[in-house]
Amino acid sequence: MKVLSVNISKPREIIVNGKSEITGYYKEAVHGKITLTVDGVVNDTVADKVHHGDADKACYLYSADRYSYWTSRFPVADAAPGLFGENLTIEGLDEGELNAGDVLQIGTARVQVAQPRQPCYKLGIRFGTQEIVDAFRYDAFPGIYVRVLVSGEVKAGDEVRIVERTTNSISIREIYKMLYERSPDKATLYSFIENENLSAENRAYLKKKHGV
Repeated sequence: MKVLSVNISKPREIIVNGKSEITGYYKEAVHGKITLTVDGVVNDTVADKVHHGDADKACYLYSADRYSYWTSRFPVADAAPGLFGENLTIEGLDEGELNAGDVLQIGTARVQVAQPRQPCYKLGIRFGTQEIVDAFRYDAFPGIYVRVLVSGEVKAGDEVRIVERTTNSISIREIYKMLYERSPDKATLYSFIENENLSAENRAYLKKKHGV
């Protein structure tokens, strides 16, 4: 895996149902390095701190390999790294190969795979159609949120190395699919909820959704 682009955003106004809202979704590539910390990416905008920006969502990674698929289905004039709101655009990222709890070395930063991203209406605003939100939701290539274990700098061209594999864990793709499963097998559901490698948010979401 390799970092193709590092992206941050400035605050931007969008209109949602006729009302003004500030968002940090519109990431743009920057030259040089960005700094990853436990509290997030330095100089990046996180406007909605209720749903983004906690320790388990300090930095968002998305696969460069999915760009052509989405932009062929939902063309946008300004397709560029950061289009999906990611801080790091990664070549070779595979949600099926990375498990919650795996540790990655990226540049001088050390991060831990935390959870998948669940899309919201801002993705639809970015693409000019809310149809992409449902399509993305059931695609199983959601990108990955990481927590930062060791602060450090990351730049385009840096290798992404798996330095520690978590045992008894579940892949990000499997977690993501379970989040949208309407009638999961009970034994499988409980195995997810009881797996401490899953983020507290994902486990709580599954408990609430299925009344466990």
